[in-house]
Amino acid sequence: MAREDTYLKIRGHLAELSDEELEARFWELAQRVVDPMVELARTHTSPSIERSVLMRMGVDSPTCLAVVGECEKRGLLGHGAGHVVLHCATTWDCAAPEAARRLAVGEGWDTVEQKWGGAR
Repeated sequence: MAREDTYLKIRGHLAELSDEELEARFWELAQRVVDPMVELARTHTSPSIERSVLMRMGVDSPTCLAVVGECEKRGLLGHGAGHVVLHCATTWDCAAPEAARRLAVGEGWDTVEQKWGGAR
């Protein structure tokens, strides 16, 4: 049984797009796929889940408590404490446990505020 090749017919709506327009379309569709997952994570997390994530990143328990508590207080828990720590670690060019330690002592929350703008 031969399969009918429908590629040219199916891609018709994309044929006239430039490379830049195709890339923009790709990222638009990728964002649409990810948005429901982000919303689910935002609405279905808890401090214990966020502490667990940080512990798997190599952060010790007292530091986890401090970082998650501060994220919760600032309304950032829905973004993920691990995401907050990862953002800071990348920005500061250090390991995640070091970034978490710095956040736990109150350092660097301005970096977090710049990315997320505070409580949401």
